[in-house]
Amino acid sequence: MSSFKVLSVVSEVFPLVKTGGLADVAGALPAALGRHGVEVRTLIPGYPTVMAALGHREAVHRFDDLFGGPATLLDGKAGGLDLFVIDAPHLYDRPGGPYMGPNGLDWDDNARRFAALGAVASGIGLGLVPGFVPDIVHAHDWQAGLAPAYLHYAGTRRPGTVMTIHNIAFQGQFPAHEFAMLGLPPHAFGLHGVEYYGMVGYLKAGLQLADRLTTVSPGYAGEILLPDAGMGLDGLLNARGHLLTGILNGLDDAGWNPATDTLIAKPFDAKTLKARLANKVALKEAFGLDADPEALLFGVVSRLSWQKGLDLLAESLDTLLGLGAQLVLLGAGDADLAGRFAGAAHAHPGRIGVQLGYDEGVAHRIQAGADMLIVPSRFEPCGLTQLSALRYGALPLVARVGGLADTVIDVNEMARSAGVGTGIQFSPVTTPALQMALKRAAALWQDKPLWQKLQRNAMATDVSWERAARQYDTLFRTLAAERAA
Repeated sequence: MSSFKVLSVVSEVFPLVKTGGLADVAGALPAALGRHGVEVRTLIPGYPTVMAALGHREAVHRFDDLFGGPATLLDGKAGGLDLFVIDAPHLYDRPGGPYMGPNGLDWDDNARRFAALGAVASGIGLGLVPGFVPDIVHAHDWQAGLAPAYLHYAGTRRPGTVMTIHNIAFQGQFPAHEFAMLGLPPHAFGLHGVEYYGMVGYLKAGLQLADRLTTVSPGYAGEILLPDAGMGLDGLLNARGHLLTGILNGLDDAGWNPATDTLIAKPFDAKTLKARLANKVALKEAFGLDADPEALLFGVVSRLSWQKGLDLLAESLDTLLGLGAQLVLLGAGDADLAGRFAGAAHAHPGRIGVQLGYDEGVAHRIQAGADMLIVPSRFEPCGLTQLSALRYGALPLVARVGGLADTVIDVNEMARSAGVGTGIQFSPVTTPALQMALKRAAALWQDKPLWQKLQRNAMATDVSWERAARQYDTLFRTLAAERAA
């Protein structure tokens, strides 16, 4: 009996290339689905890092002209993943990141680069590789948004298509003149096709033409139906809302495991919480903070951006310090925010420590050593940082939005009575509300037995991919059965 096959179509995948949470999801979900009898192949552009990591590879198809040059579709393995790689040097063999050049600007041929990704995905879906004909083509974010469109307009028997939104703020919109190079029929440039306010919309195309839509948390699935969070696509999503499902992301719980983590000062688990103190001591030393064993230590691991709400935290530092607390922050992004936090660290040595940039080891050490992790995002489709925090007993203090609201149980009076709290939520996402949450945290910190109970609750939370894998498996198989009927 042949296995159930899924083609995952992505522009980045951990550990080969990563700019955000999309790569983590794309890297972890195949193995989780594999435990349910799903064979997943991941289609990825042949960026230099991908090509360098690819071991044995086999050419399974050659293109004389793939959007401007010859290309080869390779079958291989890397990073524990079964891959199809588009070896197209004219599109992908260049310095910089997957979307931007070394100058920090988007590649001016991104429309062509990711049209190729969608077109090749469609080809595989229609039997381009005889040994792997998928039952489902699973497209992730705008970069893969044309895959459902190419399959829809193929006009032949095709696999089911699923479009997943990881962040609706990024939509892949290009000038109308780019439509001509896509190779789609003329009528595809319309309201019910790929056209979006006179432009070509890659995410819009996927949302309009895929058989099923998902996003990365139930909370975010509800929010994007509203104008504030729908980013102009709420009308379309409401029209197709019966096809939309929110499936909460999981975490790589092998890579993020405090009991086996070699990046932290001392391993620990929920039964050995006292050992966690060594990580707090080491973290404070690394950031030059005062020893002060009674001080509540807040941590931040984040992009420094308006979306992430870090301006609210910058405005709340006097409140945090007034509570006798300390802060360690690891982040990069907005230059003004970076300057504000660096200035605060200079003005308050021993109380605030800042490291600009990103370092995987430091991120692990903050999760293992901070008492509480602050995630004040204005919107958050899912969020992985708070999942790591739960795993490591750093109680999350989060805005009540999207996946943050779905994953953290607020320690309100009823939750305390039931013994189920795992952190603090605040709403609305404003400076005063964040400051009130900081004060709530300081009050909870005074009750050490309660705090340890909350830490154990947090560490007992199931943040693995198992639940999500079951939901995706059901969704995929149900859709495939409908299309076969």
